[in-house]
Amino acid sequence: MKIGFNNEKYLKIQSEHIKERISQFGDKLYLEFGGKLFDDFHASRVLPGFEPDSKLKMLMQLKDDAEIIIVISAKDIEKNKIRGDLGITYDVDVLRLREVFISRGLVVGSVVITHFNGQSSASAYRKRLERMGIKVYYHYTIEGYPTNVELIDSEEGFGKNDYVATSRPLVVITAPGPGSGKMAVCLSQLYHDHQRGIKAGYAKFETFPIWSIPLKHPINLAYEAATADLNDINMIDPFHLEAYGKTTVNYNRDIEIFPVLNAIFEGIYGKNPYKSPTDMGVNMAGFCISDDAVCCKASNDEIIRRYYTSLCNFADGKSTENEINKIALLMKQAKISTDDRKTTLAAKEKQEQTGVHAAAIELNDGTIITAKTSELLGPSAALLLNATKHLAGIDHNLKLIPQNMIEPIQQTKVTYLHGNNPRLHTDEVLVALSILSLHDPNCKKALSCLPLLKGCQIHTTVMLSEVDQKIFKKLGIGLTSEPVKKG
Repeated sequence: MKIGFNNEKYLKIQSEHIKERISQFGDKLYLEFGGKLFDDFHASRVLPGFEPDSKLKMLMQLKDDAEIIIVISAKDIEKNKIRGDLGITYDVDVLRLREVFISRGLVVGSVVITHFNGQSSASAYRKRLERMGIKVYYHYTIEGYPTNVELIDSEEGFGKNDYVATSRPLVVITAPGPGSGKMAVCLSQLYHDHQRGIKAGYAKFETFPIWSIPLKHPINLAYEAATADLNDINMIDPFHLEAYGKTTVNYNRDIEIFPVLNAIFEGIYGKNPYKSPTDMGVNMAGFCISDDAVCCKASNDEIIRRYYTSLCNFADGKSTENEINKIALLMKQAKISTDDRKTTLAAKEKQEQTGVHAAAIELNDGTIITAKTSELLGPSAALLLNATKHLAGIDHNLKLIPQNMIEPIQQTKVTYLHGNNPRLHTDEVLVALSILSLHDPNCKKALSCLPLLKGCQIHTTVMLSEVDQKIFKKLGIGLTSEPVKKG
């Protein structure tokens, strides 16, 4: 995989910049972390070379000065909101995040439940966490937030919230997902600290959009595609342009909230230390792009991938036409189409030739391998076998898994487990290969090539089962599918 991002440089200059921001305020800095603090796979896809846990590694360099507050909205607890990439609810993810942070030696001070309005599910969740020895605080719904500044900046607004006790100069505010109320927690803490005579500041660490590159750069367009369901829009920061005469990029929610944020800062401190939303940020990722062409190509690929994901979600009733149309518009702005994904053309061509559903993979050296549906295997399982045979130098005509082994598995699936699809999935193929590898050197060689599939791209002409999707994700393969359900 070609590298377009200098990760070592990023870790160094990002931590130094945050240290500078801490010293700007005196006693304490509340740093709102937008996006994922670790397992940031979107960033690693559009910035090849960016490691998914880069932000966590950067934070590790500051761990002696840092503590973490995890925020979750009572609304998300009540509706059992699920984190799409992991398939777990936000309340479960809070515990997962806490465990990961603690295992890295970071201090997790507490959990804040925001938007609290007496929800019984949130109250039960608090009791559950407290039984585990976790400190939990409530932050309440404020009527008219964020525009009713007079109420917000009063004893009946932020003053009503629980004060979150912290002990370190850098307080990182993170959450399982967007809309949790992280910024409001930071501002509430500024209000309470000011009442206690503590000099505290606020900053925001949001990787995307990258403020120091052009508005319509593919990296920033890919961010819009990734947040199409939130209707985020990248914009030129008008406040920064007016204050400094310089063009920088931000997004609509931060620009819209800035006048309110400015009024809140003035209400608490008498003045706002920031002249623009861009000023509030500390992200240095734009200065670590080492090969712009590589990042542009990766970002265009990501936009196409997001488009296919949106189409399939729509077919499953999980997204809207507006989301599809927005990403289609972004593709026009980037001057790309689905045909720019080589595997799309190859899979469609294979289907036209065979008359059955097909799949194609682009290996890291650019080689295209295809496969089709058969009576024994689905297209994704067949593709996995074809790709590993190619990488292992095994004759394509050689059958790694004999038919007399596949047929009993099919019988179990249909007769005993009452399944409708007798064809083997990718996980079943891998289990069969693993068993055969004990005595068959070709199967052993094929299995040993699985790590070489990381970073490869696959397209299928039919939507895959959840099992197959998860296998490809675990292998680090980028998957797209036509929005066609199995017949």
